Amino acid sequence: MAKKHENYKELIWTLAKTDFKLRYHGSVLGYIWAILKPLLLFAIMNFVFSSLFNPKGSGIHYYSLQLLTSLMIWNFFAEGTTAGMNSLLSKAQLVTKIYVPRWAIIIASTINATLVFLMNVIVIIIFFALYHFMPSVESILFFALYIVLTYVLIVSFAFFTAPWYVKLRDLSMIWEVVILALFYATPIVYTLQMLPAHIQRVVLLNPMAFIINFNKEGLIDNHFAPGYENLIFIVIIAVIFFLSVLSYRKFSARIAEDI
Repeated sequence: MAKKHENYKELIWTLAKTDFKLRYHGSVLGYIWAILKPLLLFAIMNFVFSSLFNPKGSGIHYYSLQLLTSLMIWNFFAEGTTAGMNSLLSKAQLVTKIYVPRWAIIIASTINATLVFLMNVIVIIIFFALYHFMPSVESILFFALYIVLTYVLIVSFAFFTAPWYVKLRDLSMIWEVVILALFYATPIVYTLQMLPAHIQRVVLLNPMAFIINFNKEGLIDNHFAPGYENLIFIVIIAVIFFLSVLSYRKFSARIAEDI
């Protein structure tokens, strides 16, 4: 049994590394794009929104650091969910011609997105150093916790959607619209406090809004969600993951035939 698990780990890691290499194969800048793409997006949004949402005297601390961190986490979520949803269809030859555990293909696709995010974490660290700002140890630990929860959300989404995407290709178009709507419904370019109190409660029902909002407040202002709220949130994420596994087991049986 131990050997079997070790083989699965090796398979997942091999698939993830292969996807990561193929992603930048043939481009002039290669792996630099993993850092350059989100940096360019940050530069544009920081230029456009810094004066709009962070005018002088607004009281928002280190708006650029908040925006950069939020964008990196959001890109992790957006790229991870999209890759996870596409994973089985993009690896159709593996699914139909040789036996490879389908769940391993899904996990490998999410790890590929994680590798890109880990490269972006280096950028976050550099920017915090340039601003001479050092977050507290507690806020760094909460940052790590929220990243783990984000990854669990990505895997859950992938388990839900990957088997269905094989049959319903429209899911890709739908998700593009939904994720754009979620971007603006998440306090990334603005702060949650800019919204009325009753709207804030609705916004925080979005798991990514909860993660990004309290991640920003933790890193910059050392302000954290109450312990019971974090505990409830973790339980909700765990339930989502459990339901996603059940869904995957139910709908994955005919994947090879549907492809």
